[in-house]
Amino acid sequence: MPEAAPAAPPSRLRLPRFALALPAGLWLVVFFVVPIATIVWFSFGYKPGLFGTHANDVLSLERYRETFSSTFFATFRNTLWVGVAGTALCLLVGMPAAYWMAVKAPARRRGLLIALVMVPYWTNFLVRTIGWQVILAPQGWLSGLLQSLHLTSGPLDILYTRTAVLIGVVYNYLPLMILPLFVAFDRVGEPLREASKDLGATRWRTFTRVTLPLARPGIVAGTVLVFIPLMGDYVTATVLGGARGNMVGQLVASQFQTAQNWALGSAMAVVLILVIAVTVGVFAALAWLVGRPLRARHRLVLEEVP
Repeated sequence: MPEAAPAAPPSRLRLPRFALALPAGLWLVVFFVVPIATIVWFSFGYKPGLFGTHANDVLSLERYRETFSSTFFATFRNTLWVGVAGTALCLLVGMPAAYWMAVKAPARRRGLLIALVMVPYWTNFLVRTIGWQVILAPQGWLSGLLQSLHLTSGPLDILYTRTAVLIGVVYNYLPLMILPLFVAFDRVGEPLREASKDLGATRWRTFTRVTLPLARPGIVAGTVLVFIPLMGDYVTATVLGGARGNMVGQLVASQFQTAQNWALGSAMAVVLILVIAVTVGVFAALAWLVGRPLRARHRLVLEEVP
């Protein structure tokens, strides 16, 4: 008798490869794409009467024309200045700290140092900012200390200025710069630095030619993580800046909460998003153009020997 053929294995239902990304994709669509699309739709409407918030039965670009008026243009310019300057200060302050934590500090203490960097995030954002309002007040302890040391001739007068806003944003967003830089510097590894020194490179040359280029992804990540939320921040500007530290986030919040003009607030929000995207694109293009000659200079070319 011939042997019976083996039974075919039962067919299994195979999900497509992108199935694991469906929850994240759904989350982004519901909580990012839909709200942005709603704001864009509201920006083409208008405020219907005194007690209405928005209406879109008549579509126009009038709200964008109001946004680009001289009244609001100065605020957009001030916001861009604070965003760029605050991000640059976070980079200048955070890079040495992250390098020391990843390279110079003992390995057994790095976890404690990271925890200390994250300590401010254990406190409410508004409470931290109000703390700086107390410190920078003309009657605060910092003003008294500076006067007792004869470093200032009178009470400290930087509260409700752009300087106070810069101090606040650097303090609030510095951990977002330090953590990516720490990871980037830590991944470079000690063997690469030792190999560079063995080949005759100085410490500065090792840092600029080996450590810093390999840490470029961390620099980019930290810059983006700081710049984008900083541009939309309105708590720091409201508490520490007052009228002289006004930022676009305050205008958007006031249009939605106080003036109840959702159309104008949506137009301001859309313009702010475009400003952030254009600024990031411009700096990315400039970084690519600046780094191109350096990459060409250090490119290794293998020539075929006849």
